[in-house]
Amino acid sequence: MQVPAFLLRRLYVKGSLRNEPGGFAFDLKNSLGSGYAEQVLPLTIDGAEVPPERATFSVDGEHVRFADVSSERPFTLAMNRVVTIGVDGTQLDAGKHKIGIGFVVTGMGKMQFDVTDAIGNDGSARDDSANDA
Repeated sequence: MQVPAFLLRRLYVKGSLRNEPGGFAFDLKNSLGSGYAEQVLPLTIDGAEVPPERATFSVDGEHVRFADVSSERPFTLAMNRVVTIGVDGTQLDAGKHKIGIGFVVTGMGKMQFDVTDAIGNDGSARDDSANDA
């Protein structure tokens, strides 16, 4: 079963893109249905691929690198839980950025989507500029 990108975009928390010390981050919140990804596809920012060892997901204070996700250590998308995606070593300029993300979900295959969000001049999230791609 393939989930359309327009539905997957609902995972992204609009206005959550922000710079953090040593990198940038954004949030996902699952309102579609619980799932487990056995692989996280390379994250892209403005068309450039982020090495999987520089990207992490965080749930309840536990940080897992994309490169470490496997069937034994899945990326969990629990219902109504916020997952923070972080990228080390890169800060983003103020303005709009296109983010691409994808997963290989057990029993459902590859799922990918992209969104456009913006960062304010101070490096923080800019709620008024977030939109879907």
